[in-house]
Amino acid sequence: MRTAIATSDYFVTGETFINRHVEHLFGGDTCILCGRHNGQDPLGKPLFVRRAPLTLADKLRAPFAALSGAVLYGTSRLPFGDNRRKLIAFLQEQRVEVILAEFGTQALVVAKLGNDLGIPVFTYWRGTDASAALRSRQRVRSYRLMMTRLAGMFSVSQFLLDTLAAHGVSHPNAHVVPSGVDIRRFTPGEKRPGSFLAVGRMVAKKAPQVTLRAFAKAAQGRDAQLTFIGDGPLLEDSRAMARQLGIAGQVTFTGALPHDQVRRHLQTTEVFLQHSVTAPDGNTEGLPTAIQEALACGCITLSTRHAGIPEAVTDGVNGLLVDEWDEDGFAERITRILDMPDRSALARAARATAEAKFDNTIGLARVEEVIRDTCARR
Repeated sequence: MRTAIATSDYFVTGETFINRHVEHLFGGDTCILCGRHNGQDPLGKPLFVRRAPLTLADKLRAPFAALSGAVLYGTSRLPFGDNRRKLIAFLQEQRVEVILAEFGTQALVVAKLGNDLGIPVFTYWRGTDASAALRSRQRVRSYRLMMTRLAGMFSVSQFLLDTLAAHGVSHPNAHVVPSGVDIRRFTPGEKRPGSFLAVGRMVAKKAPQVTLRAFAKAAQGRDAQLTFIGDGPLLEDSRAMARQLGIAGQVTFTGALPHDQVRRHLQTTEVFLQHSVTAPDGNTEGLPTAIQEALACGCITLSTRHAGIPEAVTDGVNGLLVDEWDEDGFAERITRILDMPDRSALARAARATAEAKFDNTIGLARVEEVIRDTCARR
């Protein structure tokens, strides 16, 4: 089925879950609707940029279009005027049969247009769109109004669906399908004893400072090394903290790395650390892709009882969990892992979990099945 993938920014290397849909959904029979395009197009797909410059007439019309959209549909972001006409022409030229909006916020933009054209619209909830966004009453209202315009929706975790439902946002055709991982590429390698790894943006909801302090308490002076992969606003503060804690010689900050290099790090790392918390603005994880990749590589995962993480990590079975902000508990679990004479059972269970729950080929097939079955019933 010819599918238009609606996303905010394109192309984003780190959004592997979206890029996988673009490349492989329905055999790669896809095109792209994006808000902004950075000029990169490694997948070579037909592309429409929504946020094109407005004509003079549309600049005059914009305030009225925004107001009517907000009042009638709960969003001021509906396409209008010349851009709307061009978007319709693109969808018709591409013979689009279904629209998949990556993140609920993108569905707000395209749901009404899809309805007007008779094109079924689905959305995929992934994290901040179903957490921090819900602090806005206007956003909650817009989501509620949107539900009748969606043919169905997906979420990376049950946690996000439950959070949406608690705000009165629910749909009868909702399905949990984790982003998943290519378990044929992400496989266990030869592990380096005492190796720890954290992967992700250095932002508030990842709480890198908690990870650093816990690692310092548990591993300072021991045969243990921690690598942080990722950039972000807390990177330089984290470097400074490592020096202040006296563990600069045991901690490496690589900055952002290509996905293949991240995979190689995971394959040779024993323990994956992710102390996810709810950020001050309400932002949460959905179910972190990095944790799914770590499990596939046989990493013992130490994380938090946060968002959808307990749907992947079972405490004492394939990893260890603590409560959010439990720095001492996190440190104690690091010590426990370092003191384990044999860590192989946890590592094997981690890999088995990925094979059973996070094979992205199975997940992709499930998304296709839901879309096909839904469209067949319309």
